[in-house]
Amino acid sequence: MSVQLETISEETVRELSEARDEPEWLLQQRLDALEALDELPFPDVIQTPGRTWTDLADLDYESMVDPFSQTEEKEWEADEGIDVLPFHEAVEREESLVREAFGSVVDPETNYLTALSTALFSTGTVIFVPEGVDAEDVTIRTTMNGRSLFNYTLVVTEKSASVTILERQETGDDLDGARYYSGLTEIVGGENAYVQYGSLQDLDQTTYNYQLKEAEVDTYGTVDFIDVNIGSRLTKASVETHLNGDSSETKMVGAFYGHDDQHFDIDARVWHNAEHTTADLVTRGVIDDHARSVYEGVQNVGKEAWDTSSYQRENTLMLSDESEADASPKLIINNHDTEASHSATVGQVDQQDLFYMTSRGVNERLAKNMLVEGFYVPVLEEIEVEELREDLTQRVRERLRARA
Repeated sequence: MSVQLETISEETVRELSEARDEPEWLLQQRLDALEALDELPFPDVIQTPGRTWTDLADLDYESMVDPFSQTEEKEWEADEGIDVLPFHEAVEREESLVREAFGSVVDPETNYLTALSTALFSTGTVIFVPEGVDAEDVTIRTTMNGRSLFNYTLVVTEKSASVTILERQETGDDLDGARYYSGLTEIVGGENAYVQYGSLQDLDQTTYNYQLKEAEVDTYGTVDFIDVNIGSRLTKASVETHLNGDSSETKMVGAFYGHDDQHFDIDARVWHNAEHTTADLVTRGVIDDHARSVYEGVQNVGKEAWDTSSYQRENTLMLSDESEADASPKLIINNHDTEASHSATVGQVDQQDLFYMTSRGVNERLAKNMLVEGFYVPVLEEIEVEELREDLTQRVRERLRARA
């Protein structure tokens, strides 16, 4: 591996682990991830003729990653009847649960950055919803104050449990120079369980951001993702679901808004591994100024996934001639009993819609702003958590008001 972090060693990892009084099995997980670093690739780089998309190996990790200055403020809000615990408190109180689930969905050695996160994470949350419990609202707010932060979230739901979750990331204290945020999220969806996990990434524009959110879903279970990206200098965000149980379902809804020279690389992937599974992937993004977006969507239908329904739609709205957008939707179908489709569009504000509104007395700027807000309606309609819905609407309006 070409990237070498001289400040990261076995001694570093042991010191992080000992400071948190971790059990031996967790320390060993960290050390295994550290040992694998030199052999692991970075997340895939999509290439099309004449251009390379997002190559994370080019980032200066040595200047951004500081394992011992990971500082943050964290807030938790939750209904009664479920456990929402700081990660290391959960290790003390529910060790067998955490040990069984940790790394069971997100393989720590998926790539270089997942292994780095596993070796160095310092903060996180464990959410456990027991059988039959209906938890309407769980909110996690993380404010990053240091040079780098490695965050981990684990969600475990038992049979017929349900929960809606909002996790927010933002930056607090100002620092000179670039920063790095990494977040791994694992969701274990039990039989007939329901999870909606919403994420709002609003880090400042000095921050480079890598996140992987991955779920596996049991029989008759549902895991839905709402993935909203507004902040950061560069974001690589992947949302992935494995439909492992008969009649399991997932919906992945993504939204992003890039301006200035922001770069968003968004992945949505689903694996249909069982019969009668259903997936719906919907992403909408707006880019302005010199911003750039990259989207890859994959629907992988396995040989045993009979009677599959899988749909994918991605739409990007460009507000500037200097912005760029790429999209690569993919279908991989391994049996004939499948209904599936995929599409991706990139375009500007519809001139007929704009003409209709201006001809009825709405000034052009206001008309365009209204059309942009309306573009996000299919996303907003899927968000169950009011705070996330209101925050996305507010941030879009702020960006539109700031346009020259």
